[in-house]
Formats: sequence, structure tokens, C-alpha cells
Amino acid sequence: MPEGITKQATIVQTLWNGAWIAALATGIVVWGLILWAAAFHRKKKNSIDQLPPQVRYNLPIEILYTVVPVIMVAVFFFFTARDETAITKVDGDAPVKVAVEGYQWSWRFTTDFQGQKAVTAGVPVDLSKQSLQTPQGPQLVLPVDTKIQFDLHSPDVIHSFWVPAFLFKQDVFPGNVHNKFEITTLNRTGVFFGRCAELCGVDHSRMLFSVKLVPQAEFAQYIKTQAGSAQ
Repeated sequence: MPEGITKQATIVQTLWNGAWIAALATGIVVWGLILWAAAFHRKKKNSIDQLPPQVRYNLPIEILYTVVPVIMVAVFFFFTARDETAITKVDGDAPVKVAVEGYQWSWRFTTDFQGQKAVTAGVPVDLSKQSLQTPQGPQLVLPVDTKIQFDLHSPDVIHSFWVPAFLFKQDVFPGNVHNKFEITTLNRTGVFFGRCAELCGVDHSRMLFSVKLVPQAEFAQYIKTQAGSAQ
């Protein structure tokens, strides 16, 4: 799993680690019971056609087998629902707003900051001429240590906005659909890959983009320059 670049990603990472620990603990118990049954409930050497004691019902054990899994599922559900609520919460007070339009087969990003807008759009990436190790497609520039709201829309089919370093992806639907989420970036600059994660047609694999995190002052200057050049 890549290192997260948002506060929400740290929540996902914690939930992921907890799920693995819980799964490992459950597995140890189950494997232990299986090995115990295999080791101590084998046929005895001198018992010819002798059946072990036959027990039809054991109410305490049956209650235990029912209650324990229910408690486990309830605990897993609680932590998952709690973290999902935190990750998908939209306060509406983000200083930076990004309208994301996914279309066959590229992206358009409209970034709104203090009344100024910067628009970046792309075309399907030519995979035969570019390295997968370098950023491709349109680049979305964002500031570090800032809350950012994304509003996702598609004019054609369902796409999926995915930046692996966010540890989160969101489907992009056509039509008038309320489809927003917010992130708070960490203080970590760099360029991070993004792509469509929903099979959307023949050139789905060419729907690549990148996210560049820059210092806040550099971002403000970028928006000012882009907004000025668009006038």
C-alpha cells in the first residue's frame, strides 16, 4: 500500500492495519481449533469400527458459536462505519474546490481558489510513446496542508477518480448527482499518479493524470497565473 498524502489516508491505513490484525487473530483461533480437532479426535489404534460418543446437541457451545461471530461482525462494522463516515464527511468550508469532469477518455480539472479559477484538461495518453514511470495526462496542482473539496461529474459514462496515494477512490457518475468528497493534504510535496479505475470503454487505460502537491504560496501564484492567462 502506498504512503498516504492526506489525513483521510491515515484513517484508511489505520483501519487496514486493524483489519489485518483482527483477521490474523481470527485465523489463529480457527487454525488452532482445526488442528486440535485433527490431533485429538482421531480414530484410536485399537478401536475397530468403534464410533466416538455421539452428541446431538450442546446448547452452550451452539450459543457460543453464534454469539462470538455476531460480536466480531458488529465490531468490524462499527469501526468500518465510523471511519467511512469520517472519510466521506463534507463540511463545505474547503478553501480550494476542484470540479472534476471525467470523460472518454481523459480528465478536466477546474480549480477554484479565492474567486480565481484554473482549468486543466487533457486528451487520451499515448501509451506507446511515454513511460509509465513519468507523469502523464493532465496535471492537477494542489496546495499542501489544505482542505480541498472535489465535485465529480461525467458527461458520458461512469468513470472512477483514483489517486492511489489518497488510499481512496470515488466513482464519477453522469447526470445531476451529488458526488462530493473532501480531503486535507499533508505537508508533503511531490507528484502522484492518478487514473480511471472503472472500465469505461476501449481507451480506459489511457485515462491517466497526476496530482502535484506544492507549497501554499506556490499554489496561490499558480492559480493567479493560470486565471490571468485564461482572460
